[in-house]
Amino acid sequence: MKRVLFIVLVLFTVSQSYGQQSQARESGYIPVNGINLYYEVYGQGRPLVLLHGAFMSIAMNWGQLIPELSKTRKVIAIEMQGHGHTAYSDRKFDLATFASDVEGVMDHLKVDSADVVGYSMGGSVAYQLAIRSPKRITKLVIISSTYKSTGWTAQTRDAFKGMKTEFLVNSPLKEAYEAAAPDKTKWTKFLEQMIAFIKEPFDMGDANVAKITAPVLLISGDNDGLDKIELAKTYQLLGGGISADLAPMPKSQLAIVPSQSHVSVMMQTDVILGYLNGFLK
Repeated sequence: MKRVLFIVLVLFTVSQSYGQQSQARESGYIPVNGINLYYEVYGQGRPLVLLHGAFMSIAMNWGQLIPELSKTRKVIAIEMQGHGHTAYSDRKFDLATFASDVEGVMDHLKVDSADVVGYSMGGSVAYQLAIRSPKRITKLVIISSTYKSTGWTAQTRDAFKGMKTEFLVNSPLKEAYEAAAPDKTKWTKFLEQMIAFIKEPFDMGDANVAKITAPVLLISGDNDGLDKIELAKTYQLLGGGISADLAPMPKSQLAIVPSQSHVSVMMQTDVILGYLNGFLK
């Protein structure tokens, strides 16, 4: 419980420091799969889709990165079901449905393909999108995320299993939720929905990940809760983990950020931006 509360407090700190960002040149709601999904668009150029982590919003997750990324790119940031400005819905949380939601936004904005960056839960959604609709993804960046439950360490999986709504009901995250949510009375229902989703095992399949054709950048904090043995196996599935002195350099990349947790890795703005710029260009 102490670890969960610590993460909540850190997330609140992130939300405060990331709250100031560029003014979106376009924002609104798009009807997809029975809900109205909120999005924001910044800048001009090749499209770059950003998918946030669990309990987060555009500002919390991407607030400090968007001003830099939007200098050269058309940045499309999405708030998934129940998050930020997107209203709570009784629709079951499901990664395949979330990936379909992202496609719906891309269709509405007439974006045939894009580079996609996903953090945590957003990374799992990005994996699902790459598997189900490979032609929609030009390059893929996965930050501190996995395509299967066993990609997390046993300690992390145990923490997921032990999560309860009372850990978060009166947390600082509630203030952030109430600042954006269309219906502020749904906070507890949203928590129940999220925790049930987090506890549900998932596995998109090694074979499906191996079929991803887009170049992939995997970014992970060295102590972010991901099982690094499984992460290395994922990199191998994507063509990495070779001796590049004896064979061509793989198109995918792996970056381990030292001395970082699951939450703090996203606070390393300059480091993450450097990796993104190097890979996406």
